[in-house]
Amino acid sequence: MRQRMLFMLPALVLAGAAAAAPEIQSPELVAIRNAAQRGDAGAELLLALTYLEGRDSVAPDVRAGVHWLRAAAVAGQPYAQYRLGDLYHTGKGVAKNEQQAVSWWRKAASQGIESAELELGRALLAGRGAHQDYREAAQWLGRAADQGNAEAQYLLGKMYREGHGAPQDPERGRDWLARAAAQGHSDALRLLHFFVDVGEDTAVVYEQSGEELKRRAGEGDVEAQYQLALRYETGAWGVPRNDREALKWFTRAAEDGDRRAAQALADIYTRGLLGVLPDGARAAEWRTRAQSGK
Repeated sequence: MRQRMLFMLPALVLAGAAAAAPEIQSPELVAIRNAAQRGDAGAELLLALTYLEGRDSVAPDVRAGVHWLRAAAVAGQPYAQYRLGDLYHTGKGVAKNEQQAVSWWRKAASQGIESAELELGRALLAGRGAHQDYREAAQWLGRAADQGNAEAQYLLGKMYREGHGAPQDPERGRDWLARAAAQGHSDALRLLHFFVDVGEDTAVVYEQSGEELKRRAGEGDVEAQYQLALRYETGAWGVPRNDREALKWFTRAAEDGDRRAAQALADIYTRGLLGVLPDGARAAEWRTRAQSGK
């Protein structure tokens, strides 16, 4: 008797959800509802979207929509899995839960749902609802990008340009950004224009993480030395402000022939910045080197 009652419980829950939901009148929706109640995953999804979005003159009902969406997702319907992940991400109709969002997006992404691939990639990139994993993030973003998703193309382009979670490959990064821009992605367009305006080498350095910039500066990259000095001077882009380090890298860059760094040192010694005392002679020396480029 107990087993029979347990078997009947899902049907009772379905009946309760259906009774609480707005009345469905059209023959087409009645047919969809009947199929959903018999366990048809496609019908469950259609009924869920009807309630969630208020389709076909049916008043929106989030509770009923979530019920049918979950039924379809559990049955393996990939788009339902993606949408259920979105609900957990936003907290609409369910308690907000990023771990559940990632779990459902992963199920949908493994079945080739482009939007789920994008969202899963984003979550892994940010460490939201899952451990941060740049390599896996790049894999899922790559799948979405291959399907033509402009946002995934943009994010993947940035990763390759910065060497952030993927091997640095400026040309490959630029290619993905160009594909996103061709679809009208505004951020990709702005980034490409930035590369043209400031120059390719500067743009690549500007976009890099602090650790990558330090590595390149230590290897003698003059542009990286100058950009790293700027970051230490201001505490920008994830590098803590440090006057001594800023002075060191301005000096290294200037000694290697960077005019901007030499001009910065002239200003520093003229005004007594970064913890140094004003020194007119050194200021004049660096100003001369800035003008001559030597």
